[in-house]
Amino acid sequence: MQGWCGTISIDPFVRPWSARLHRSMQIRVLGCSGSIAAGSRTTSFLLDDNVLIDAGTGVGDLTLDELARIDHILVTHSHLDHVLAIGLLADSVSRRRQAACRPPVVVHALAETIAALHAHIFNGVIWPDFTQLPDRQHPVLRFEAIEVGQQLELGRRRVEVLPACHTVPAVGFAVNAAPGAWVFTGDTGPNAALWQRLRSLPVATLVIETAFRNDEATLAELSRHLCPAQLERELSQLPAPAEVFITHIKPGEVDAVMSEIGAHASRHRIRALAADQLMTLAD
Repeated sequence: MQGWCGTISIDPFVRPWSARLHRSMQIRVLGCSGSIAAGSRTTSFLLDDNVLIDAGTGVGDLTLDELARIDHILVTHSHLDHVLAIGLLADSVSRRRQAACRPPVVVHALAETIAALHAHIFNGVIWPDFTQLPDRQHPVLRFEAIEVGQQLELGRRRVEVLPACHTVPAVGFAVNAAPGAWVFTGDTGPNAALWQRLRSLPVATLVIETAFRNDEATLAELSRHLCPAQLERELSQLPAPAEVFITHIKPGEVDAVMSEIGAHASRHRIRALAADQLMTLAD
């Protein structure tokens, strides 16, 4: 299977990460499973109350008022478990945002991801094109292309686009915080470019996927995901100890995957990510 690895392109003159923010930011885990089952929801995080990072099935647990407050969606890649709630969210909030004269919800993604969303979801066959509805002058959604290395300014939040290595064009994200960054790898296999960048960032919390068991290492390699043995090699490239949370484990596989991860000593504190978990990023 042909993979795709993002190239890293960091502006050497980008201003340094701020040492302190005015008030704390919070990330709520809406979903962190590799697929669906009772109690298992696919990837999505809510940054404060108006930024989604990925839009998997976990978005469906938000109230209508919470959905209507979302102004930005950061998308790691085009796979269904990370994007399927974008169109449903647009449909749910259209009337409320129009009545309140709110601007479009901005979907930030790689140009290749935007092209895939247009071609395969917002095409009038699978789902209506909400970048043109309710009309072209007042759409519910607006797509905005991003690039690896870019710093996104979302109000007081600054989010860096990180490289990922997956079967389709993909990225991860780092959210600026004090004293260290919250980093989400997105779906990725072994990824030297990511660790090259993270060695120069103050990483406090790392959310990293491990989708398969070690006996499925071949499948992990083909699908550009990680298994515990690969995870161990990847984490060895992170120089300073960090809080590490494992995401994207398939339903029913959490105990097996975490047992294999726990069989190896690590300088990092490694735990399974859980839905409804709340993380405070800064004070």
